[in-house]
Amino acid sequence: MTAPADLTVPGYRGLTWDHPRGYNALARAAGGATGLTLEWDRHPLEGFESHPIAELCDRYDLVVLDHPHVGEAVASNCLVPVETLFAEGEIAGWRDAIAGPSLASYHYAGQHWALPLDAATQVMAWRSGSVDTIPTSWEQLPDLAETCKVALNLAGPHAILSFQSICAALGFDAQPLREGFVDRAFGREAFAIMTALTGDATRTTADMNPIAILDAMSSGDGPDLCPLIYGYVNYATRGVEFGDAPSGPDGRIGSILGGTGIGVSRRCKITPALLDHIRWLMSDRVQRGFIPGHDGQPAFRSAWIDPVVNQATGNFFAATLQTLEQATLRPRHDGAIAFQTSASTLLRSALLAGERAEPTLDAIERLYELNHPAGAET
Repeated sequence: MTAPADLTVPGYRGLTWDHPRGYNALARAAGGATGLTLEWDRHPLEGFESHPIAELCDRYDLVVLDHPHVGEAVASNCLVPVETLFAEGEIAGWRDAIAGPSLASYHYAGQHWALPLDAATQVMAWRSGSVDTIPTSWEQLPDLAETCKVALNLAGPHAILSFQSICAALGFDAQPLREGFVDRAFGREAFAIMTALTGDATRTTADMNPIAILDAMSSGDGPDLCPLIYGYVNYATRGVEFGDAPSGPDGRIGSILGGTGIGVSRRCKITPALLDHIRWLMSDRVQRGFIPGHDGQPAFRSAWIDPVVNQATGNFFAATLQTLEQATLRPRHDGAIAFQTSASTLLRSALLAGERAEPTLDAIERLYELNHPAGAET
């Protein structure tokens, strides 16, 4: 006979993404949580873009999200501000501890809407032994593509994210409030670089997300090198090496921040036990030990520079930390996901069809204007 459930212990449901990096540490931590029960469901990586955040928050107490959703979340009032859950001193401590702009990426409309458990950005990846001299700048990439299989990651949102990263490397500053999406001079140059790299290797992988490309690379197939792909520590000991993303003419590294944060939905019945569990996940010892020990990719800088963590992960963290520290943010306004999806589809099609820069850039700007509310934060 099954024992009755303890109704005095609060139960929670969370949603994360279906990859060992996104699930294993959270699930293992939930199994050892005290004072609550917590079950984590999973959805595909593309689920971030395919479901409105409000819909997910209606169904789950905790939602793992990426930062382009925060404007949509604020507009739909579906997440609880971090400032109402934790003291300013705790938030300040996390601000000092977390690598790059990962915490800042969830600050919108004057408050934080998630805490980054996972830090990531676009970095360079190559198959071990496949490239004699690893490039460091975008200027070197077209020549390398004549002798090696160099592939851009164009699937899903990644075409427009790569475009933004190249613009950043060239010197475009996307952070201030702006009317348009990107300065046209930087856009032309970035488009020309992407056009030069849309060869056979790029076309072969045009429908592959980062996980699929890294799977192919780790198996000995796929491209020799991807100049921009979201880093996954899980592949750093499986025949794939990682390093900083390429730089522009002034040495600036261009990369668009990824990673994920944990948000608390409005439907959640918040208890001290739940907040203590989140605090535990956001503690230095867990970020440096438990999370990397369970396939995770921590957000704390201390983990990224830890020699033990790096020794166990092919030096993934130390080799790419500079890129993470210099990463820039995606648009986060309400409508950012729709823009990202449409603009990436348009840009990918234009590159694969060999279309000209000006009409493509004009169309991207129209999409930005259509999806960016006047006067809203970016």
